[in-house]
Amino acid sequence: MCDKIPFVKSLYLLTRDLHLYAGLFLSPFILVFAVSVFAIAHMKTPAAADPPVRTVTGLNLPPELAQLKGREQATRLHEILDPIGVHGEINFVRNIAAEGRLVVPVSVPGREMEISLYPASGTARITERANSFWNSVVYLHKMPGPHNAALRGNWVYIRIWRWFADATAYGTLFITVSGIYLWTALKAERRVGFALLSAGALSFFGLVLALAL
Repeated sequence: MCDKIPFVKSLYLLTRDLHLYAGLFLSPFILVFAVSVFAIAHMKTPAAADPPVRTVTGLNLPPELAQLKGREQATRLHEILDPIGVHGEINFVRNIAAEGRLVVPVSVPGREMEISLYPASGTARITERANSFWNSVVYLHKMPGPHNAALRGNWVYIRIWRWFADATAYGTLFITVSGIYLWTALKAERRVGFALLSAGALSFFGLVLALAL
């Protein structure tokens, strides 16, 4: 039994250090997700002014662009849009065949753009709208998201943000599990910790039950 005590102590110290440093590293990302929840729940969208519009001509827009799908279509669109100063995540592509027009919304934190492409004339009409700081954190909270999975993550910075979002989720799970382990190792805090853990669990499941009924 005694030969196991050093191992238990080493495991406790290692878990404590990882719990601390993982929490410090993840705290800015957790703060973004936490603050954005308040923005989603309480933010009021002000009336938008007429956004500026610019037109770009002389573009080489292949006629088969509307028939492409998913990531292949997004890649071709980025090759067209990047040279004219339109950078960001392509949200979706809508083909309005009756007007000979492709509508491509492109977003970055703090800015939304809607690009109308006219392959027949090689023209792009770009409408740009600036967003507030709160819109930016809400955008980061929702992205990359599960919607339109075949297209999502077509902008390199959203792919990087996806890795950080995944790391935040896994890190939060680790901090939760390691926190429970560290709590169980402190005998003096077990009673208070159990009371708070029970109160939190009852509050959560009670709210879920109330919403379900």
